[in-house]
Amino acid sequence: MTTPTLHLLALSDGRLLEVAEVGDPHAPAVVVHNGTPFALALLTEHRRDALARGLRLITYARPGYGRSTRDLGRSVASAASDTAQLADALAVERFATWGISGGGPHALACGALLGERVVAVASLAGPAPFDAVGLDFLDGMGQDNIDEFSAAAQGEQAITAYLEAQASSLRDADVDGLTEAMGSLLSGPDRAVLASDLGREITTFMLGGARDGLHGWIDDDLAFVKPWGFDPVAIQSPLQIWQGEQDLMVPLSHGQWLARHMIDADARLSAQDGHLTLYADRVADVHAWMAKHLTGRG
Repeated sequence: MTTPTLHLLALSDGRLLEVAEVGDPHAPAVVVHNGTPFALALLTEHRRDALARGLRLITYARPGYGRSTRDLGRSVASAASDTAQLADALAVERFATWGISGGGPHALACGALLGERVVAVASLAGPAPFDAVGLDFLDGMGQDNIDEFSAAAQGEQAITAYLEAQASSLRDADVDGLTEAMGSLLSGPDRAVLASDLGREITTFMLGGARDGLHGWIDDDLAFVKPWGFDPVAIQSPLQIWQGEQDLMVPLSHGQWLARHMIDADARLSAQDGHLTLYADRVADVHAWMAKHLTGRG
């Protein structure tokens, strides 16, 4: 059964966190950090793959998305505390974690700040820090992301105005509408993903995150352009960095920077992949790698 079980958890500061999970509650756990602006999303294929490997797959809507209470001023580091509390609530002692796109830094935060509780970490198409030395953060991005991050760097008022304009054109969009709206961000491989059956599910999750309100999206963008609140080098767990050369949302240079600066990172840098292709085609490989670390079986 791949239908997720939903929870609404109360956190220590009184906020609520919306959580979804599939799998045996006693199975090894993998926590998923979704991309921006996804709310609560577990792709059907990812659920099926996790269940086939005997994994318990858990995700949550970051503050401001879905039914999760906004956490005004949150940093990327804030994800570690929220994740630890959801793990406590679900009786998960140790877990692996992966994040896609905007979820990548949040997965890294867990690896850096939760110590031995995190068994393995993977970032797929995730950005490097905005202030990373030796990296031009915007270089190689499509114009839409250049405009979005530039607005975020100006502050909450500017990014709110920008995203309100973007969201108004997406509220009634379908796959074709989303493809048109994201034109500058889609390479050939990523256009093919959106045109597939999987693309319809991705579209539903992406547009759903925007339709629920913009606070989560706004706060994600603001968190990305300020200091993350932790040092990625502090990650001691096994670590994978996945990035594609055909990515116009988070360019290959971000994965190269992370791979150079993080201890013993297993860098999976691909000439063929884009952004969405990692989400569509590589998560099964990540689950297989994480299952080995969670169970100790090769």
